[in-house]
Amino acid sequence: MSPKVTPRRDGSVKPSRYRAVQPGALVWLTLVWMALWGDVTPMLLVSGLLIAVTVCLVFPLPPVELHLTVHPWAALRLTARFMVDILRASLQVTGVVLRRRPVRNAVVAVDLETTSDFVLTGVASMLSLVPGSVVIEARRSTHTLYLHVLDVPDEAAADQFRARALDQERRFLAAFTPRPDPATQAGAA
Repeated sequence: MSPKVTPRRDGSVKPSRYRAVQPGALVWLTLVWMALWGDVTPMLLVSGLLIAVTVCLVFPLPPVELHLTVHPWAALRLTARFMVDILRASLQVTGVVLRRRPVRNAVVAVDLETTSDFVLTGVASMLSLVPGSVVIEARRSTHTLYLHVLDVPDEAAADQFRARALDQERRFLAAFTPRPDPATQAGAA
């Protein structure tokens, strides 16, 4: 992500300052503060807001702009299928543990079809949360995920896992469709 710049009167540019205190960050940090205390009181609300403002001023972050369209029905299907995948994988891992024979694991490379960093992160997170697989490397330059997968005896099983991962990406894209970044569009024109 390139830093934003502001033009000066003489034509040179300087780095833009980010608005340090962002409303979304304040709300989120205050909710986390109250969750840590496990109570909701006016004093916790005020102290949480003060802590949130302090954190935002001491550790300013650039604003996060996702530029995506959320499709509720597809997001519901994604969530339901994700829960089914977790249940199925949990049963498979239990079966692997109980059968007491040697297990052959593999590192499987999955080349994602999209170039969105948001999709890469979301798909990697969902694949890692399913028991029996964990992302060991994510290459942003090639949009490739390398996953350690439990009980992959042959190339056919690796191909099946790869196909399931790409199906997960398609479901994720159906739920969260990235839109073109307006700043990128203006720069390209």
